[in-house]
Amino acid sequence: MDIPALITVKPWSSCLLLGVLFIFAFVASLSHAEIQFHEFVIEAKPVKRLCRTHNTVTVNGQFPGPTLQVRDGDTLIITTINRAQYNITLHWHGVNLKGNPWADGPEYVTQCPIQPGRSYTYQFTIEGQEGTLWWHAHSRWIRATVYGAIIIYPRFGSSYPFPVPNREIPILLGAAPNVSDAFTINGQPGDLYRCSRRETVRFQVEAGETVLLRIINAAMNQELFFGVANHKLTVVGVDTSYTKAFSTSVIMIAPGQTTNVLLTADQPPARYYMAARAYNSANGAFDNTTTTAILAYKSAPCNAKKWGSNSSAPVFPTLPGFNDTATATAYIAQIRNLQEVKVPTVNDEDLFFTVGLGLINCSNPNSPRCQGPNGTRFAASINNVSFEFPTGNSLMQAYFQDQPGVFTTDFPPVPPIKFDYTGNVSRGLWQPLKGTKLYKLKFGSSVQLVWQDTSIVTVEDHPMHLHGHEFYVVGSGFGNFNPSTDTAKFNLIDPPRRNTIGTPPGGWVAIRFVANNPDSHLTWGLAMAFLVENGDEELQAVQSPPLDLPPC
Repeated sequence: MDIPALITVKPWSSCLLLGVLFIFAFVASLSHAEIQFHEFVIEAKPVKRLCRTHNTVTVNGQFPGPTLQVRDGDTLIITTINRAQYNITLHWHGVNLKGNPWADGPEYVTQCPIQPGRSYTYQFTIEGQEGTLWWHAHSRWIRATVYGAIIIYPRFGSSYPFPVPNREIPILLGAAPNVSDAFTINGQPGDLYRCSRRETVRFQVEAGETVLLRIINAAMNQELFFGVANHKLTVVGVDTSYTKAFSTSVIMIAPGQTTNVLLTADQPPARYYMAARAYNSANGAFDNTTTTAILAYKSAPCNAKKWGSNSSAPVFPTLPGFNDTATATAYIAQIRNLQEVKVPTVNDEDLFFTVGLGLINCSNPNSPRCQGPNGTRFAASINNVSFEFPTGNSLMQAYFQDQPGVFTTDFPPVPPIKFDYTGNVSRGLWQPLKGTKLYKLKFGSSVQLVWQDTSIVTVEDHPMHLHGHEFYVVGSGFGNFNPSTDTAKFNLIDPPRRNTIGTPPGGWVAIRFVANNPDSHLTWGLAMAFLVENGDEELQAVQSPPLDLPPC
């Protein structure tokens, strides 16, 4: 199949330079899988944003970092050199690393971190996946700037299940943790922030052509609405799963998720804003600003490409209000798998996980971490357990080495105490227990897992990512999950396949998957780990760790 050109852009250029593009065509001359070698140098570099120059952790001096372009079947060998002053690990978000947890990257879960001055080589193969994924740091808050796109094209001889677009544009939406100073598109805040207009990202298109936008929410903890002024978006894929195409003027995308949309440049030649802003369902502080980039038609009159009057300003999209749960819910309900799929119908494991915030007493109430009421700090929990990461060894290494005392396998499959999860919750349930608890799964077991949001402190959407597995999203709703009535409404025909999902605020979401990857997996946002045991056959077991696996 022919691969469309992948656009890269300069942040700003004069009218005379608007026709200049740098196009990197994907190498299509080989007829077999490739082995790609990359070197990622992690180091702090001066990066200017919002009128100030910050010493920012980057990859190869870039923020965002390099885009990886591969095909299904390719092998990646990425030597990561840590020249920063912090520990670092990298996670290949959504890549199924069958039997190879040593390349997955969660700090103190599958590996000890790469210490300053050290290096580690991640090696893994893309197997049976195509679509848009991304990579990011998986240690502390470094993920705010250390991330990049992974584009997985179909194998040679295969094609997209839709007409090949004329070009592709990766769109990486970013933001720092908690209340950020700005959201970003491909690392730039955009026209609406101070000292940012000249660096606003601009994408040039020809009138009439079709563009594939590969949209990635790399923000730390914020769901986002995204749209392009006056243009319809046709959703054709999420994560590494193709979907039934549907048209929309806005998408909602949770942290960690990716969405592929087709956009046809069918409007009068001009400049149009693409924009993203928060969808925030919790009663808490958030960044209520809007990041922008510009979709510029090459054939637009030159005076329409310059600032100077209101008439020359780009057209702005209409985005939902920050608390528009109805729009977010209606959008999510349209996402269906392109084909009928085989969803497990008999569950070997039936798990019910309550998720939410909580309050833990602080030994030092004046600490910056203690931002809760009465000298407490906020702590997320699942089934009343607030996950504590080990420090002396990673969970995977401790399991592989049969080292006792690092974790226990008594994570509760259901809440220890039943209560009205989305009603008025007794303050006695607000303080979770700390622990490094795992839940064991037998290889090949079919799992149903219901995530239930709670109103402890406040209802909130919680992004949940399952490392090493993809899952089918079979149902969701508001209020308390009722197994006797809600299960009957599950979609077991064409549910979307994802690697990250958000719980509806004050509601629940149900997923199903087969535990067919032996590993220690971490859910993201809130935290717990599944310990998937080895299977009986050789290819169903964890491979031995690499010789350069970082020590703790």
